[in-house]
Amino acid sequence: MTTPAHLSYEELQASLSPIRQSPRETGRLEWIVRRPSVDEREVLTEAQLTLDEGLVGDNWQPRGSNRTPDGSASLERQITLMNVRVIALLTQSQERWALAGDQLYVDFDLSVEHLPVGTQIQIGEAILEVSAPPHTGCNKFAERFGADALKFVNSPEGRELRLRGINARIVRAGTVHVGDTVKKL
Repeated sequence: MTTPAHLSYEELQASLSPIRQSPRETGRLEWIVRRPSVDEREVLTEAQLTLDEGLVGDNWQPRGSNRTPDGSASLERQITLMNVRVIALLTQSQERWALAGDQLYVDFDLSVEHLPVGTQIQIGEAILEVSAPPHTGCNKFAERFGADALKFVNSPEGRELRLRGINARIVRAGTVHVGDTVKKL
């Protein structure tokens, strides 16, 4: 797989219009990715979301977190969602979407204004609740998509639009499928 050139900050900024036009009423689950181990990805057409395991088969729970006092997995970061319009812009190739490390890729407005902390979202049978911790880009994100991509998603506007995505926790378990409707409850 050929790695496309990273877009400049100016090119990314100039491409915000389609992202801002993401659906607000009903969106769509476009991609599901399971992370069985660090840096390993499996693209799925359906997944089970449970209260205890998160996305079944994902490494969220066994990996734990350096953000909890006892190192256990953080329920506030149980599931991550990213807008497909953003990842498509950053990667220029669907083959590279999974590198972002998120589990659910949606065509839906994830902005702070549209989905404040505590808002519930239904995807398929499952219901997720938007968590308070921001989902921000890191060094791996910059390596994979470029320093300007990291600057873009972590800019004040990028954080307001949640270009890097959102953290959520599962409040009702269920099956999700690519193509499922995403809606704000």
